[in-house]
Amino acid sequence: MKHLVVGIWVSLVTVLSSLGESQDKPNILFLITDDQFKDFMNWYPEGEGKNLTPHTDKLAAEATVMMRQYVTSPVCTPSRYACLSGLYPSRSKSPDFLQEMKSSGGQSVVQWNTFITDEPHTVARKLDEAGYLTGFVGKNHVFTAEGWKKPQWDANPSDPETKALLQMNNQVQVTRAKELGFDYAASLYYNNPVENGIEALASHNLDWIAEGALDFFDKAKEGEKPFFLYLATTIPHGPTEPKRSWQADRRVTSLGLREEPLTLLPSSEELGQRVAEADVWDYNRENLLWLDEMVGAVLDRLEENGQLDNTLIVYFNDHGQKSKGTVYEGGVHGESFFWRKGGFPVGSRCAVPVSNVDFAPTLLDFAGVDYEPSSYDGRSFKSVLEGEEGEKDRSLYFELGYVRGVLKGDWKYIALRYPEMATEMTREERQRRLDQFNEGQKQKGRPVYTEDPMHRFSHVSLIPGGGDAEHMSMGKYPAFYERDQLYYLPEDPDEKRNLAGDVKNEEKLAEMKAELKKHLANLPGTFGELKTKNKE
Repeated sequence: MKHLVVGIWVSLVTVLSSLGESQDKPNILFLITDDQFKDFMNWYPEGEGKNLTPHTDKLAAEATVMMRQYVTSPVCTPSRYACLSGLYPSRSKSPDFLQEMKSSGGQSVVQWNTFITDEPHTVARKLDEAGYLTGFVGKNHVFTAEGWKKPQWDANPSDPETKALLQMNNQVQVTRAKELGFDYAASLYYNNPVENGIEALASHNLDWIAEGALDFFDKAKEGEKPFFLYLATTIPHGPTEPKRSWQADRRVTSLGLREEPLTLLPSSEELGQRVAEADVWDYNRENLLWLDEMVGAVLDRLEENGQLDNTLIVYFNDHGQKSKGTVYEGGVHGESFFWRKGGFPVGSRCAVPVSNVDFAPTLLDFAGVDYEPSSYDGRSFKSVLEGEEGEKDRSLYFELGYVRGVLKGDWKYIALRYPEMATEMTREERQRRLDQFNEGQKQKGRPVYTEDPMHRFSHVSLIPGGGDAEHMSMGKYPAFYERDQLYYLPEDPDEKRNLAGDVKNEEKLAEMKAELKKHLANLPGTFGELKTKNKE
């Protein structure tokens, strides 16, 4: 009997100890928005007072805003790759990326092609192995799913064959998400709403994304497990016209039409009335309030479930919007804040430069998960949030299309190198690429930027005149097409004066080139004379 009592007591202690360890692990909510301008954020000087976003404002006021948040690649897919993997996107093993590298003669070309494949140390895999319930909700755009088929633009979503195709597309995404370390996946958009394939479904539905998130929190509570949720919104990214965004039919999902509209968040009528009565600017205002209401619904459910007090929340916009598709500050200077109950010792603002490639190791550190630092290109900045100084001599690296960049201290160096296949491209090939692009633009009711096949390329793609993501950035910078660009940011934050040709800066230019070469030496692909041999 004595041995039985002792055995029961030991078992009870073990269980309670296990529960204690589980409760000590913080929940992690990584909320990533899409193409959100600084003007859309009241917690940045550019947006202060312009927006009706009370829930997010309150959260940001209690958080630490990272004032020097950067992204390594300023378009959707590579930015998301860096967040989840902790690696530079040029390390992707995606067949699309590897084929583009081959076509470019060995130069890596980071675009919307750097998908996560079988990377073993993603934040989701590591947290899943550590006992977390891991979830993926909302916009995908970071992994492909074998078998996913794009429907016809004019397809009828009520047609049985179309409905079956949509269901199949969803299932292959869910299956793939689970293969990549996510226990749960819901409310998935394979791409932006207008690229998912069907015109009748080319609309946003934040209520549907909210539904997926709230269901996940409930599952975590039922299982009494700490959680990691990657929650990706589809807005403020276009389409922004009201009938495809905040006024859209809330029966519309990428799975097809629901029988009844979702009513988790305020109606379009209420959104419109509230912003009309508020003293806010008139661009994207209803969409931002809709997004804020989703944040509010998330916070409410976490509080109802007793999960909020032990949750670390990261709010992050996927990249800079002022000059998307470039590695100028307007493209790579991002926005983020970190929230937890009671705040962080560093305070409400942190001026230490960090990159989105740092997120994975940082979150693993907060979760108390062991990892090999050499498995990541990023570096944890948990200690910075806890009040310690950041690395003084660290440089941040940027890569996109045909440009590379490095930021060290107050100096920025950008190198533009087109491979021979681009500089020698025939007029006929240019015309073919332009015609293909323009055909897609016309079909979806988007603008045609040029019909001149000899128009110059952008930094990210070989489409004459540039694509949707980067067209508006072309020509904004005086040195846009110069091979070597050097900027001193304190005196030239808008990067208007290229100092690379000034003899007074020869030493600094050489120093920054050498810094870039250090990064390139350890990464796949060539890059002009700055790296002539591919890393094995």
